Amino acid sequence: MSRGPVFTSPFLIGFDQIERVLDRVSKTAGDGYPPYNIEQLGEGALRITLAVAGFSAQELQVTLEDNQLVIRGKRESEGERQFLHRGIATRAFQRAFVLAEGMEVAGASLDNGLLDIDLVRPRPNMVVKSIKITVPDTVAHPGEPPRASTVRQTLEPEDGSTG
Repeated sequence: MSRGPVFTSPFLIGFDQIERVLDRVSKTAGDGYPPYNIEQLGEGALRITLAVAGFSAQELQVTLEDNQLVIRGKRESEGERQFLHRGIATRAFQRAFVLAEGMEVAGASLDNGLLDIDLVRPRPNMVVKSIKITVPDTVAHPGEPPRASTVRQTLEPEDGSTG
């Protein structure tokens, strides 16, 4: 993924991870199976609902992998069934959602073919930290040798004698 001018701004320090997240999102945007909804439940609470008709809870797996919510489904073999028409998709799938920093998975439930995954974002404590500014007696500028008043040396002969 090529960097846009936003990520090269000198005012955006430490935002390299955003580029990686955008790259990961573009890779997971693949096919539309299974269909899903994302709903806002309240301030800081979301629910992702996936339509997983025909899957049991044992055939579904929900994991959190490095801020990425991954839902996998794999049906067990149905044996020798002959379908005249098969319109209900029960193929294996993997659906991934990149979660923002601080998002937590509160739980997951399966009911009537719908897998609900609840997410919450706890309110962070706002921390204001004051940084003390120190000023040395004399300041050497970059590329300039230290001033004589800041250098203290004791010259002694290498053989240890005083002379």
